[in-house]
Amino acid sequence: MSTPESSPTPRQNIELKARVPSLVQARDIAEAVATEYLGELRQVDTYFQVSRGRLKLRVIDGSEGQLIAYDRADSQEPRSSTYRLVPVPDPPELRAALSTTCGILCEVDKRREVFLHHNVRIHLDEVQRLGQFLEFEAVLCEGIDAQAGERQVAELCTRFQIEATDIEPRSYSDLLLALPDFA
Repeated sequence: MSTPESSPTPRQNIELKARVPSLVQARDIAEAVATEYLGELRQVDTYFQVSRGRLKLRVIDGSEGQLIAYDRADSQEPRSSTYRLVPVPDPPELRAALSTTCGILCEVDKRREVFLHHNVRIHLDEVQRLGQFLEFEAVLCEGIDAQAGERQVAELCTRFQIEATDIEPRSYSDLLLALPDFA
């Protein structure tokens, strides 16, 4: 997968994360609803200490890098996320610089399989120390506003049989930091 180009204006999506008992079952459903399969990859997200929002450096398959700044509420409902993606040609050097100036909060290591259902990214995630998750990200664009994105996510929740008790409002970084043995 290629790194998206950076944009002078922030992007927005409607997203929802849920715990799933089986990625095998989720994959079967994703394959049935997908308009495109984008592949499997390993992502390591280093979260930095910041005063507002969240900032992470994502390294994809050990080489490709993105700096992702985003802001969203922790909510049980599908929620709006405003974000910026910046391609990073030298992830280790940027990690060192941000580590020195901001400090590292934590690192999230995951295997992610990505499907596309029109403008909605479907992520099947196996996150080290946290387990199995499903994420929907309805990318807002011309013709797809927040209400349309929320409807798309709700439809997919029905297709994947996501219950309210399955929904995880927190980020992977927050979940990791909440572990009793996190060091």
